[in-house]
Amino acid sequence: MSNRSANFVSQRVEASVIIDRDKCIGCDICVQVCPMGILALDKDGKAYMKYDECWYCTPCQTDCPVDAVRVNIPYLVR
Repeated sequence: MSNRSANFVSQRVEASVIIDRDKCIGCDICVQVCPMGILALDKDGKAYMKYDECWYCTPCQTDCPVDAVRVNIPYLVR
């Protein structure tokens, strides 16, 4: 009997936009500059990604005054 699990590749999946809640001050800049409208503020006033339709344009990351936003740009594996 063969070990079928040996044929699978394990992959860690992260969201496109990661918000550091400890750093986020709720200034709303990332929400305003996102052309896709994927960011919002939660009930605590912290930014979060509503859905993953990120274009990886990075103004949310570059405009954040406290470096709380990180955009994970995907790469291709050949």
